[in-house]
Amino acid sequence: MTASSYLIGWSHSRFGKLPQPDIEALISDVALPAIADAGLEPQDIDAVSVGVFGSGFSRQSFDAALVGTAAPELAHTAAVRSENACATGSAALHAAIDRIEAGRAKAVLVIGAEKMTAVSGAEATDVLFGCAHRRTESEHGSFAAVFAHLTRLYGERFGDPRESLAMIAAKNHRNGVANPYAHMRKDLGVEFCATESERNPVVAAPLLRTDCSMVSDGAAAVVVAAPDLARAARRRVAVRSRAQANDPLPIAARRDPLAFDAARTAFRRALAEADVALHDLDLLETHDCFTSAELLQYEAFGLADPGEGGKILAEGMTLPDGKLPVNVSGGLKAKGHPIGATGVSQHVIAAMQLVGEAGDMQLPRAARAAVFNMGGAAVANYATVLEAAP
Repeated sequence: MTASSYLIGWSHSRFGKLPQPDIEALISDVALPAIADAGLEPQDIDAVSVGVFGSGFSRQSFDAALVGTAAPELAHTAAVRSENACATGSAALHAAIDRIEAGRAKAVLVIGAEKMTAVSGAEATDVLFGCAHRRTESEHGSFAAVFAHLTRLYGERFGDPRESLAMIAAKNHRNGVANPYAHMRKDLGVEFCATESERNPVVAAPLLRTDCSMVSDGAAAVVVAAPDLARAARRRVAVRSRAQANDPLPIAARRDPLAFDAARTAFRRALAEADVALHDLDLLETHDCFTSAELLQYEAFGLADPGEGGKILAEGMTLPDGKLPVNVSGGLKAKGHPIGATGVSQHVIAAMQLVGEAGDMQLPRAARAAVFNMGGAAVANYATVLEAAP
């Protein structure tokens, strides 16, 4: 097997409402541990690629430079920040791979982090609404309401998806119980997730609280290495392929708002570049910022025909013992969604599965994984295929 880059070391903080006061502290928690996990020293790192969304969550900017403050051993290492809404972590990872493939580095440290809980709920809602097109979508008032709009469109076209959404939420919360990093480790059950209640209120009709990912703090880091350096690593995960595709930010400008065309394009390009098909995958970590996002991704990726995503849920395809386990980590729904950290976290969790280090989350077979991370309502779409390497 040949690959242009490998993941050789990683670290992951717990996600949730954390005591760490800021991005600097979160970066400090994961930077040097990831390097050590890769069997390297700070001086072996040629560059640092940082993913922080920011955009109002913190008054501190210049996040790339915070790495050298959080970890003084890296103060003189070239560092740059990427930002692409909720796909910020994958943008930082792809930038690192670009540097490796260009021959400009042998080892790049990728760090994704976000401190979201230091602002009020109203402030967080406004910051996140910046991932929608404010000029044409201001009537929605929140990013959750944008996905609520898509969910209503889905119901009008295909029938009420409430049961399917509840099954996705329940699956991911049940999976999250086994994830020591998860924001919420509680099996809520389908009935609770399907029913509006005082504990599960409407956020933006028809989406309930259990349909929405949580506002979380957290960080994750991974070391990307060139093949010659990776050969000496104690374990390595091959980046078999990757792809990015974009759709217009305004939903009204798209051919079909329920088709997730660019998500489909990125995912299929990644599979084609890796020369694999859906049935060759052993797991998928995908971007369930809302349960309806995961449902629409099933259909965009070809797991189900349009309007029939509920069928594969009823068949158990996406369960840990199904044909294609989806979000065995608990996904964004249970694990949490600290924006800049999310894409890095998804790749770390997938890599852990592929090397048999996922603990209670571990699948009996995990040789090849796909990761999908999106910014906005499927605007910036990143797909990666990872494979266990001998």
